[in-house]
Amino acid sequence: MHSRDISFKRHRFPPRIVSHAVWLYLRFNLSLREVEEMLLERGIDVSYETVRRWIAKFGPQIARNLRRRQARPGDIWYLDEVVVKCAGEKSWLWRAVDQHGTVLEEILQKRRDKGAAKRVLVALMKRYGFAPKRIITDKLRSYGAAKAEVAPGLDHWWHKGLDLAPKFYPVLSSLQRFLVAVVGSVAAGCGAEPFRLRSTASRRGLMV
Repeated sequence: MHSRDISFKRHRFPPRIVSHAVWLYLRFNLSLREVEEMLLERGIDVSYETVRRWIAKFGPQIARNLRRRQARPGDIWYLDEVVVKCAGEKSWLWRAVDQHGTVLEEILQKRRDKGAAKRVLVALMKRYGFAPKRIITDKLRSYGAAKAEVAPGLDHWWHKGLDLAPKFYPVLSSLQRFLVAVVGSVAAGCGAEPFRLRSTASRRGLMV
């Protein structure tokens, strides 16, 4: 894992251990306590709360590094959106995966409208440098309106009540797992109320 562009200054554990703990949580279907146990088996005594703080601080950058190393995605993109609650406020987690089940993008937005759908499509095409052969969505009209402005010739299929979770999300995606891990912490900035994911099962200047 590439962690050279992440600053681990003032942390008493080596960068290799910090980044590996965060990677374990984001990459596999592990709880914070399971990560704690796996590290302990290797002689590394770290509490699960410390792992939670590491995820809050380093999780987004490590997740981005993981995505950068992925191969070129497929040309059929599935898009959907799930409602989440943070500190009592409703937001929408917009998600995209390709036909192979690879997570392409996840964006948290306040709205579920054409502008939000357009931002997702633009972000996807900018990140990967091409337009897909086809997008498949639920029947939310915002997708069609956004597609008409961004890529009018793009093939668009839709299904009523499309939910990507059962088919493409047997393991929580990186962003969802990051949100679940840090909710309630000061670093998350989201207050104490937990996120509700509709489609998932659902010391002396030294920092740890």
